[in-house]
Amino acid sequence: MEAPGQPQLQLEAVIGFNGHVTSGLRVHPDSEHLVYPLGCRIVLKRIKDGKQEFLCGHTNNVSCVSVSKSGAYIASGQVNFMGFQALVIIWDYAQRTIYAQLELHKAKVEALAFSPNDKYLVSLGGQDDGSIVVWNIETKQAICGSPASAHSAGHCLTVQYSNKSDNIFVSAGTGTLRVWELDLLNRKIRHTECQTGKLKRVVKCIEISEDDQFIFCGTTSGDIMKINLRTGLLSDCGPAKKKYSLGVSVLRILKSGDLLVGSGSGTFTLCSRTNFKTLKEVQLEKGVTSIAIRGQGQQVFVGTEAAEMYRFSYDDFKPELISTSHSSAVKDVAICSGSSELFATCSEEDIRLWHIDKPKELLRITVPNMTCNSLEVMADGHSIISAWNDGNIRIFAPESGRLMLMIHDAHRMGVTAIAGTRSCKRIVSGGGEGQVRVWMLHSRGHQLLETMKEHKATVSCIKIKSDDKECVTASSDGACIIWDIVRFMSLQMVIGNTMFRTVCYHPEDYQIITSGTDRKVSYWEVYDGTVIREVEGSKSGAINGMHVTQDGKYFVTGGDDKLVKVWDYAEGVVTHIGKGHGGSITSIKVCSNNSTLISTSADGAILRWRFPHPPPSS
Repeated sequence: MEAPGQPQLQLEAVIGFNGHVTSGLRVHPDSEHLVYPLGCRIVLKRIKDGKQEFLCGHTNNVSCVSVSKSGAYIASGQVNFMGFQALVIIWDYAQRTIYAQLELHKAKVEALAFSPNDKYLVSLGGQDDGSIVVWNIETKQAICGSPASAHSAGHCLTVQYSNKSDNIFVSAGTGTLRVWELDLLNRKIRHTECQTGKLKRVVKCIEISEDDQFIFCGTTSGDIMKINLRTGLLSDCGPAKKKYSLGVSVLRILKSGDLLVGSGSGTFTLCSRTNFKTLKEVQLEKGVTSIAIRGQGQQVFVGTEAAEMYRFSYDDFKPELISTSHSSAVKDVAICSGSSELFATCSEEDIRLWHIDKPKELLRITVPNMTCNSLEVMADGHSIISAWNDGNIRIFAPESGRLMLMIHDAHRMGVTAIAGTRSCKRIVSGGGEGQVRVWMLHSRGHQLLETMKEHKATVSCIKIKSDDKECVTASSDGACIIWDIVRFMSLQMVIGNTMFRTVCYHPEDYQIITSGTDRKVSYWEVYDGTVIREVEGSKSGAINGMHVTQDGKYFVTGGDDKLVKVWDYAEGVVTHIGKGHGGSITSIKVCSNNSTLISTSADGAILRWRFPHPPPSS
């Protein structure tokens, strides 16, 4: 199937940023690129024009990123399954290639730090590993390792190299704060415990002053400890009165010596180096996880848990939002049928409307603490219908985001799939308990027309035939049912040895194609429910999303193998493959004029591809 000579899809744009990685957003020392993680890849984004490049090599989500002082190398670590080794990759920045792959840690790499002259890399394993390893970058070998903290202390959370010496670095975590010295001759690292007296703190982040005199430690209690690096003694702690809410999650020292502080509650603060007094403060959405300084500190980039990036200029200290994205898995994508300029995506808590050409967020509709499982833009473009896990159907206006109608308790175990007729008068919804319901919309509200019970498990996908008289529902009980939604009865049932995830009508309505956990794409006859053909859709993992183009010549699939595939419908063969997703693909759509393909994934990313078969120019 996947012959090596298969043409690649052209990736046009990526929307996404993993804001949960502490200090994941970095500015490269060339001051021209941002470096940040997204799923299992590293994105290099040119600040000037937003052009993106990708470093691909990790097998699972990236958990930490570090850039060397000279800018020659980037290091990144990943998470892995329990009992497996977590990879550290050193990238050659100029070539954009893998320089070295280092494997010693188990399950997760917690933090990485380069020595000031690019000689060594120190890596810290996660809580299941608990060791610190020093690597020689030139020979690509481990020099030595040691447990990161004493048995009596808690887990180590972060490491930082000194600014002048290649032999001194600092580690800190729950009740542990150590200065390490590398003894290269004997291949050992020796630690000195720092004395904090009666202060018992969990340290989340460390910064070392430029002259290597003091260590500044941000703690979960919301204060900053200042420790003398040479003696290991606590010299100051503050602020005394107003602590940082939800802890200090990230610190940076400016050339002036003052500190930039990001807190877990989303405050971004400039504070004085002498008494930790707040000089300037800004409130951002959700916790701050990254602060990156560009050049000498003229510009500062800030990343938050809400997967948003802000740019500050040092003088006016006003936030400028430069990019937004989903901070959790994207569940579904819908493209407005008439125009190919807008599309909508949904995830936990929100629905977002985007502009296709310059991937920019136009509107955000937030419903706190709920998850939107599925959405569709109605054919007339006047409303967005959405299915939520609290069992309600919500209908919003696409211009303002106003809630136009809410159908309470539409399904008992959450609404899992939804579709609207082309006449925009009816909605068909499916629930976690397996019921399919047809609703009538009118000017005064809504009315339940019929409940149809045949499925034994969650309804995962609903598609309505172009004449609005029939619909097909796919379910994880292994059945796809074709319903008459005028007389409300089942016409045909196709059964497969699989949990169906997705189903599509061919535009001419005489065939349906289905797919799911058995990795096969099956073509079925609508008239009598017989299987026409089965092709293997993927080598590994379920297929979660599928869409047929409007002319019926091609269809696209995406699933747990993270590959976008474009198929010839009649031949049943793959014509193009798109590699770009760092997580499982959750949904995929082709816009109506066959120029663009949008796919979304479980790591919160939205990718825009050029569709390889443009329509014949009429």
